[in-house]
Amino acid sequence: MTENERIAIAARLHVALRRKTGRVTDTEWMAANADYAIEVLRFARAHAAEQHDAELAAIADRLEQAMAPIVAAARLRETLLRQGAPGAPASRYVGGLR
Repeated sequence: MTENERIAIAARLHVALRRKTGRVTDTEWMAANADYAIEVLRFARAHAAEQHDAELAAIADRLEQAMAPIVAAARLRETLLRQGAPGAPASRYVGGLR
């Protein structure tokens, strides 16, 4: 899936969260950063389950599928960091949504 497609899905999730919860997200960062996307998905799914919102859950599922390769790469990068692999990048999203 291309970056533009990920951004489009992230934008749909952003609009849905803004309309339904008042939450503002960063669509470009969500489409590029696995940790941020996971946290936004966690929040969206919790709200969808609480409110029985199938539309929000469906958008979250689509974003999760679109982000799967990036999440896998991020997990590999974290594994390499833990193992002390030389040249592994040290950047990581830290914390949760406020």
